[in-house]
Amino acid sequence: MTSLPSSRAVSNVVAPTPAAPLVEVHELSKHFPVRGTRSTLHAVDRVSFTIERGECVGLVGESGCGKSTLVRLLTRLLDATEGRIAFEGRDIAAVAARRFAASPERPRIQMVFQDPADSLNPRFSAFATIAEPVRRLGRTTDRRALGRRVEETAELVGLPRELLGRFPHQLSGGQQQRVGIARAIAVEPTLLVLDEPTSALDVSVQAVILHLLADLRRRLGMTYLFVSHDLNLVRLLSDRVLVMYLGRIVESGPVEEVFDRPRHPYTRALVSAVPMLDPGSRRPRIRLRGEPRSPIDPPPTVCRFYGRCPDGFDRCERQMPRLERVGPDHLVACHLVEEGRP
Repeated sequence: MTSLPSSRAVSNVVAPTPAAPLVEVHELSKHFPVRGTRSTLHAVDRVSFTIERGECVGLVGESGCGKSTLVRLLTRLLDATEGRIAFEGRDIAAVAARRFAASPERPRIQMVFQDPADSLNPRFSAFATIAEPVRRLGRTTDRRALGRRVEETAELVGLPRELLGRFPHQLSGGQQQRVGIARAIAVEPTLLVLDEPTSALDVSVQAVILHLLADLRRRLGMTYLFVSHDLNLVRLLSDRVLVMYLGRIVESGPVEEVFDRPRHPYTRALVSAVPMLDPGSRRPRIRLRGEPRSPIDPPPTVCRFYGRCPDGFDRCERQMPRLERVGPDHLVACHLVEEGRP
């Protein structure tokens, strides 16, 4: 079995530059109307963060916290209710999702999907799948140039040339994901969104794909947003991590600092559930009681985690906490931290 890359080897393959952030998200929200009522579901609510050039940012949180909606907003598959997404200095949130396909930023933001079998067209060969975005977004019409680009990209992801004529059902899960990755990088994106790219694969294949992603980031200088439920994989691949809960960012910071010294009660609960091989390194399991608050018309003055938080107190019910700096790059939205409580 191929061993996983070490945390240091993976997370430090490309150091962020001191230039302006590649992505700046400010007060981004997405609310969905609830059919038959005047209520709205707050899927993403006033989220702000940055992604520096060349870094990998992990995005974690339980199902239903808003990760998928946030990804759809960033990749411009969904229009925001309000807020700003500055990509390379331009507010792409101002461009309607239906028109973004014709935008010059479209090839610069690409995505690798969770299940390669479901995300590949069964009628397209591997060659046609990789060639499609080059033809549509790269504006390449010359057949020879298109063929060279497909073969070069296939070689980058380790896909043998003899497999380019095969269809998805003729490929293994790992080979299908290599095709999906090749499709995404064929147009030379700056930002690559990885939506749980290894969750549908066997563990041994996961390790190979992780090595591939780390190598591509180093060789091509891409920036990653890595979405996953597997906190160990996030720690291996990411430089920083964003923790979401019910549509809001509750903690963000360098991955080692957040995992070793989580400050938000929700982050502590997540980290305590991570399996550890060394019994001496295991943390006491924090079990959350109660049910999550409803995301439909949530009270703007109540902390979203109030009611499940083991450390909640009366201020949490009266005032929504905002992200506050607790370290050079470490932000936490919790009244406990504001008041200096442990």
